[in-house]
Amino acid sequence: QVQLVESGGGLVQSGDSLRLSCAASGLTFSSYTICWFRHAPGKQREFVAAITSSGGNIEYANSVRGRFAVSRDNSKNTGYIQMNSLRPEDTAVYSCAAGRPYSWLITRNYAYDYWGQGTQVTVSS
Repeated sequence: QVQLVESGGGLVQSGDSLRLSCAASGLTFSSYTICWFRHAPGKQREFVAAITSSGGNIEYANSVRGRFAVSRDNSKNTGYIQMNSLRPEDTAVYSCAAGRPYSWLITRNYAYDYWGQGTQVTVSS
């Protein structure tokens, strides 16, 4: 059974940092692209960042580029997203997903097979 478990969310102030983790089990982690999405109330789920299986290709949403950094440790079956200079508009439930999408689908949520339950990130002004 595949499981993705996010952790590291919380309540922070504008300008603070958080590091989210995505611990995977039940799959060959090193074969999967790991993607981070977020879902804020009243908004559609939004692509945040993705990192391919070997880490050789990384994509970011324009809204987070330069502030967020995605990484992975295949020896620990864990993905990470370091979020710096957080803003109130970053408030959302952040979920990780695993899949093997074609490169042109890497930002599309339907391209991913497995999802975590999400972790809440709240940024106060």
